[in-house]
Amino acid sequence: MSILENKIDFSAIVSVTRANINGDPLNGNRPRQDYAGYGIFSDVAIKRKLRNRLQDMGERIFVQSDDRSDDGKTSLKDRADSCSEFKAQTSKGKKADKQKCAQIACNEWLDVRAFGQVFAFKGDEVSIGIRGPVSLQQAISISPIDIIDMQITKSVNGESGKDSKASDTMGMKHYVNFGLYVIRGSINCQLADKTGFTDEDAEKIKKALATLFENDASSARPEGSCEVCSVYWWKHSAKTPKETSAMVQRALRITAKTDSPSSFDDYEIILDPTECIPEIIKLV
Repeated sequence: MSILENKIDFSAIVSVTRANINGDPLNGNRPRQDYAGYGIFSDVAIKRKLRNRLQDMGERIFVQSDDRSDDGKTSLKDRADSCSEFKAQTSKGKKADKQKCAQIACNEWLDVRAFGQVFAFKGDEVSIGIRGPVSLQQAISISPIDIIDMQITKSVNGESGKDSKASDTMGMKHYVNFGLYVIRGSINCQLADKTGFTDEDAEKIKKALATLFENDASSARPEGSCEVCSVYWWKHSAKTPKETSAMVQRALRITAKTDSPSSFDDYEIILDPTECIPEIIKLV
C-alpha cells in the first residue's frame, strides 16, 4: 500500500425527499436550516455516516456509535485502552512518545488515519492530537428548503394504570419536503503522509461516500428517502496542484430549472472544464 501522492477533491450530490437528514437537537430536532432558509447537513453528521459505512465494510473504527459497537467497548477510553501497544505507550504519562502513540492509533483505526482524533481522557497525563487528511465542509442545499411539521400521537399510554391517553402521547415529526444538498471535501497529501493514509484508504472513502445511506434507515429517514445521486472525484497529478480546491469545487455548478424544484431532475448540472478531469460516479 502506497501513501497518497495525489491530492483529491470530491463532491457528492444528495437528494432528500420527505425526510430529516440532520436534525438540530437545540431546535426540537427540526432539520438544520440557516437564516436564509437553506438546508444544512453538518460535517459531523457526514463523518458519522462515513464511519458507519466504513464499519459495515469491515474496517476498524475508533469513534463508533454505542448502538453499532462491534467490540463491546462502551467508551472511547475503553477502546483506546484495548489496544495494548497504544496503552503501553500512554501509560508512560508525560514520558510517552506522542509521535509513536499517533502512529499506533493511525495504524489501528481507519477513521483516525482519515479524519484525525484527539486522545485526551480523564486521568491520563498525556493528550495526543492527530490531524487527518480528509476534510469535509457542511453540505448546503442548492435551494431553500420547506420544512414540514407534523404532530403525531401514540396508540397506547407510556405508563400503566391510566384509563385514558396521557399527555405524553403527543409528539412531533419534522422533515424536509425536498432538498438537494452538495457534500464537498478534499484529501491532503501532506497530512496523509503523517497519518499513513494510502491510495487504498482513499478508494474506501469514495465507496463509503457513494453508499452513504446504506443501513441508515430510520423513522426520520425512511429507506430510499435520502439518496446519493452522483459523486465527482478529482484526483490531481501532484501533491500540491495548480488548481486549488475552491477552483475545482466551483467547476461543479448546479442550478434549479424551476422556482419550486421537487426532484433531482428539476436541476441542471454543469461541470466546467478543469485541468484535472474528475471520475464521475452516476448513481441516479
